[in-house]
Amino acid sequence: MRTRIIMIVTAFALSSLLTSAGKSDEIITREGQTVIVNTTELGKNIIGYETATPVKIYIQSGKVVKVEALPNGETPKYFARVKRGILTAWDGKSINKAEKLKVDAVTGATYSSESVIQNVKLGLQYYKKNGKKIK
Repeated sequence: MRTRIIMIVTAFALSSLLTSAGKSDEIITREGQTVIVNTTELGKNIIGYETATPVKIYIQSGKVVKVEALPNGETPKYFARVKRGILTAWDGKSINKAEKLKVDAVTGATYSSESVIQNVKLGLQYYKKNGKKIK
C-alpha cells in the first residue's frame, strides 16, 4: 500500500513538472542571445478597455531591448496611441530599472495603456524568476 502511494505521488509530481515545463516554454523562449517573454498566457486576465493586451518583451544581456504589442481586440485607433506612446519606455533599461519604471498611461487610451504596463511588469517579474533557466 505504501509503495503504491509513493508511486502515485511520484507520478503526480512528475506530471506537474512536465506540465509546468510545457507552460514555461510558451511564455519564455530564446532566440540566439535574446530571451523573449510572451505574456499571452501569463497576462490573460489583464484586460484593457475591451480585451487582454499581451506583449513580447525582448531581453538581452540583462536589459530590455524592446517591447512589442501582440494582436488584441482593443480599438485600433486608440491602441495605436499606446504603441506610439509607451512601448519604447522600457528600451535599454536593466530588468530591475524597467520593472520599477513608472510609465504614464496615454491620454485617451488609459485602460489599454495600464493593461500593457501591467503585462510588461508581470513579464519582467516572470523573467527574473525563470530567465536563467531557459536554454
